[in-house]
Amino acid sequence: MAAEREDREKLITDNRKARHDYLLFDTFEAGIVLLGTEVKAVREGRVNLRDSYGRVEQGEVFLYNVHISSYSHRGYADHEPVRRRKLLLHKREIRKLIGKVVERGMTLVPVRMYFKRGRVKVAVSLAKGKRVHDKRETVRRREADREARAAIKYQ
Repeated sequence: MAAEREDREKLITDNRKARHDYLLFDTFEAGIVLLGTEVKAVREGRVNLRDSYGRVEQGEVFLYNVHISSYSHRGYADHEPVRRRKLLLHKREIRKLIGKVVERGMTLVPVRMYFKRGRVKVAVSLAKGKRVHDKRETVRRREADREARAAIKYQ
């Protein structure tokens, strides 16, 4: 029972816009290097993943445009809200990402941020941008599924 409690993930934030704007493929779980005030702000839920992306540079993976607001009870110590943050991945995962990102149109998108065993983790997905007609098709499919479920429910 204690092991089950430790493995549970507590969602901090979800990047719903990423699912709308991109076709998501492989997802990797990565640790993230944060400062003390950033971790406290994350515990308060002051994180925004919208418009953020990942980039592989010199064999390391970094996240850009992740907005972590200031901690409410900060003193003199504070952090920059939008800064480059390093992701912690295994070398073989980084090599796999390099191979896919070099492919035309593939990018790294953070999908969600959560706590796992007291550590902040980020789920990063390889993604390809959707075109306008792909977005319309996704919305059309979602509405059709919703209508079908409603029809079955009322029968």
